[in-house]
Amino acid sequence: MYVQNRWLILAILTSTLFLIIIDMTVLYTALPRLTQALDATASQKLWIVNAYPLVVAGLLPGAGMLSDRFGHKSMFMAGLPVFGAASLCAAYSPTAEFLIASRVFLALGATMMMPATLAIVRHVFIDERERALAIGIWSAVASGAAALGPVVGGVLLEYFWWGSVFLINVPVVVAVMLFAWTLIPRDHGNPDRPFDVIGSVQIMMGLVGVIYALKELSKMDASWLIVAGSAFIGAVFLGLFVRRQQRSKHPMLDFSLFRNRQFASGICVAIVSMIALTGIELVLTQRLQLVLGLTPLLAGLTILPIPVASALASPVAGMMLPRLGGARLMLGGLFFMVLGMAGLAMMWGSTLSAQLAALFIIGFGLGTTVTAASTSIMLNAPEEKAGMVAAIEDVSWEMGGVLGVTLLGGLMTAVYSMNLVLPPGLVSGNGAYDSLDEALRIAGTLADGKEVLLTELAKNAFDQAYLIVMISATVLVAVTLLVLKYALRPLTKKVSNRVNN
Repeated sequence: MYVQNRWLILAILTSTLFLIIIDMTVLYTALPRLTQALDATASQKLWIVNAYPLVVAGLLPGAGMLSDRFGHKSMFMAGLPVFGAASLCAAYSPTAEFLIASRVFLALGATMMMPATLAIVRHVFIDERERALAIGIWSAVASGAAALGPVVGGVLLEYFWWGSVFLINVPVVVAVMLFAWTLIPRDHGNPDRPFDVIGSVQIMMGLVGVIYALKELSKMDASWLIVAGSAFIGAVFLGLFVRRQQRSKHPMLDFSLFRNRQFASGICVAIVSMIALTGIELVLTQRLQLVLGLTPLLAGLTILPIPVASALASPVAGMMLPRLGGARLMLGGLFFMVLGMAGLAMMWGSTLSAQLAALFIIGFGLGTTVTAASTSIMLNAPEEKAGMVAAIEDVSWEMGGVLGVTLLGGLMTAVYSMNLVLPPGLVSGNGAYDSLDEALRIAGTLADGKEVLLTELAKNAFDQAYLIVMISATVLVAVTLLVLKYALRPLTKKVSNRVNN
């Protein structure tokens, strides 16, 4: 029965995956309104965005172990009600602090489900070609959801309040629960697989420490003591985690998997792709709304070429994988991403049609890259470690999202603050230096002449920050492409010889 229903099972799993991934980026278009409604500070705004992917990344390795231990279906079914309840809490959050806590609760439910989605796909698709196509579809949903988040947020905000971006999760969760229980096959898992509580705490503390240091570093008045202290604490906990895993008989993360060149390259590509995507979408959605004055709906629709192109490219890439190989597709996808990002950076002041074309090229490269990376990760690891491997891959996507918001979002804030030079006496305090939306809010309280001046200066400073972020993201992907081209040269030569023969 499960073989016959495998495509329906894939639809159930990917619909849940869509919700999990989209909650990483759906807030981008909602941030200006959300900030105003909850009176959130610049720091709270970043934590509202980052709390979810950061907690997911920290808990996923442990969730992968639990999935292998108790069975993938059991973990998936247990996570659904948690995710649904957390979505309700987030939708009706009365304060910024409550929303951050709700995002942490939401991350817990997502963590329970996410490794199981890919592990179940691998389990129910036996044929190698069908499995590659199924993973390609899974990857298309993952990359498409991340890119589609701002679009969904924009559409909802056009007609509803900001909480609707979370409320849409609830009916989907209810529908999935009704079908998943009977359709998804139950696997008994491995009861001998232990759960490493200490390791889970270590990696969570390590990630939080490092990310907090990076966030503090992006502030104009950053405390070097806090930066150094947070970075030190994070590095110590991450070091303890690595040491513990290397000595464990049942590691949460088996670092020996990274000896496989394709597996390691897939992880690298996943992280870099998500850094670039989330960073670009974060700064672009804010520029479209705060600088160009577009509504959330129009801002979301402007980014639509990315998910559309990604959705078109991913299944095609999945079908081409057996012939071309994951290495060549990863490199090709990265090349298209660099081409599109460089075009978007150069045409930031050009016509809308030219920018839409650049976004389409980025999406096409993203879909190809994500599909090749996912397949390289999942098919270059043993079957008995499917939950662990799925968790490692999911951590890669989530960490890429966290780093994209932290590094590129922090870079945006830092460059904006440095480029904003205000005449003495124009405003009191440093609020205008925190963010563009805060500067525009302050401008609204000033007299007409001062309002126009502050608005113009703040928008010009943000444009400079936007351009620097775009160039930095392009350079990051380009360097990754060059490094992997050298590292994967033996594999691409093998495939070329096989194709020619």
